[in-house]
Amino acid sequence: MESNRQKKIAGILQQDLAEVLQRAAADGGLKGVIISVSKVSVTADLSIAKVYLSIFPNKEAKELLEGVRSNTPLIRHELAQRTRHQLRRMPQLEFFIDDSLEYIDGIERSLKGGDNPLEDPDLLGKRKKS
Repeated sequence: MESNRQKKIAGILQQDLAEVLQRAAADGGLKGVIISVSKVSVTADLSIAKVYLSIFPNKEAKELLEGVRSNTPLIRHELAQRTRHQLRRMPQLEFFIDDSLEYIDGIERSLKGGDNPLEDPDLLGKRKKS
């Protein structure tokens, strides 16, 4: 369970990270790419922040994630400059892809498609683990 302090820091980091990443994408010449920070969770000792990114289109997600990870020190420095009056120490940043939208899309496709287990209970048998 997160403390109020962890939630506040996560909210600050999420907002500032979104601005930094969107500006970097625009300055880098990435057209038609949307990068959003879907979630930030901070450890109890406030030393590590796990950042979950949603990147659209999905085909460029892995490539952009590697670019973000390689520029983590610059991003961390920019965040430290923005939050210098709010945080004493900037947590280490760890970036991950948030694939929850793909997961939801897959569920919707399977429900709309021919393999609907709600309408055909026989499909559940082949989905169960042996």
